[in-house]
Amino acid sequence: MAKRKRLDIDFSFDFQLYGIISTLKPFKLVWEINRAAGKNLVKMPDFEIESKAGSRPYVYYASPQKINMLRLFKNKPTDESRSRELLVPEHPHFDYILLQHGEAFEESNRLQELLRNIPSVELTAFIPLAALKSKEHFIF
Repeated sequence: MAKRKRLDIDFSFDFQLYGIISTLKPFKLVWEINRAAGKNLVKMPDFEIESKAGSRPYVYYASPQKINMLRLFKNKPTDESRSRELLVPEHPHFDYILLQHGEAFEESNRLQELLRNIPSVELTAFIPLAALKSKEHFIF
């Protein structure tokens, strides 16, 4: 009999997540973020997560630069029939999830302030990764 071995992979998470509550459509929120933060988020093909139940597409915007990248995801899938399958099920009250990746960790407080100053953003909050089970969704 062959001896079985198990491969455990420990990922390093070099990003921060923020939850945003806003009633705006994604393209309007992106326009507000681009204007307030001086970023250039653009529409990307839907972000899809594969599961046993099938593929779930989510609206997704990203900045084209590789350093200090921002990515904005809608927390609910685009498929209305699967609206209960959230991207971050631990935080169902957030409408959007903003991922900040790169060297901009020092600017995280500044980013939160910029988001809070957008009139249509009701709330923005830091999401700690330590207790987040769905953080693997954000590994690219």
